[in-house]
Amino acid sequence: MMKKSLAEFIGTFTLVLFGCGAAVIAGEHIGYFGISFAFGLALIGMAYGIGAVSGCHINPAVSIGAVVAGRMKVSDAITYIIAQLAGAAAAALVLLIIASGKADYAGGLGQNGYGAEYLGGYTMAAAFVFELVATFLFVVVILGSTGKGAPAGFAGLAIGLTLVVIHLVGIDVTGVSVNPARSFGPALFAGGAALSQLWLFIVAPIIGGVAAGVVFRTGALDAE
Repeated sequence: MMKKSLAEFIGTFTLVLFGCGAAVIAGEHIGYFGISFAFGLALIGMAYGIGAVSGCHINPAVSIGAVVAGRMKVSDAITYIIAQLAGAAAAALVLLIIASGKADYAGGLGQNGYGAEYLGGYTMAAAFVFELVATFLFVVVILGSTGKGAPAGFAGLAIGLTLVVIHLVGIDVTGVSVNPARSFGPALFAGGAALSQLWLFIVAPIIGGVAAGVVFRTGALDAE
């Protein structure tokens, strides 16, 4: 379990540092398209880098979905989630140190949010629905591509590209979380609205992950 925890820490650290880092450091140059691929490619890299060790959940919603689907023990999921949150927090701190080294740093760590003052100005209801539905579909892809009957060796690619698509659609809505750890790290250091709105990026993705887990627990999407 120590190896798995370390893998989950490193994986989540990488996702947050490179995904949020793309938004904070390079966002004005690469735009939403580039940020979307930064998150997806970071996930693909980690899927093949640590997948054999921990399964590369790097997302509490995925670990909880795996528990509900009957693929993971609750005790193991708790250990995974602690490692994921720690990795996200460490990455956000490193990103803060790097970003604040620029003289005109305006603040911000790629934190998620909603409302009139955030990106597209979408409502809380719109943000909640997007995060819930997107996480459900994301975890469906994860559980399906790693389940029995799925083509061997392609899960990481399928999962990473799905995260790219989710970002292409949703960055303007919430900045895209679908991952409570990804939201926790930046919010911890950004404070303010990011911290007060963090609940949505915990609750909605968890509900989505649980729903996906239920679908697989019932066998509704089992391969014939």
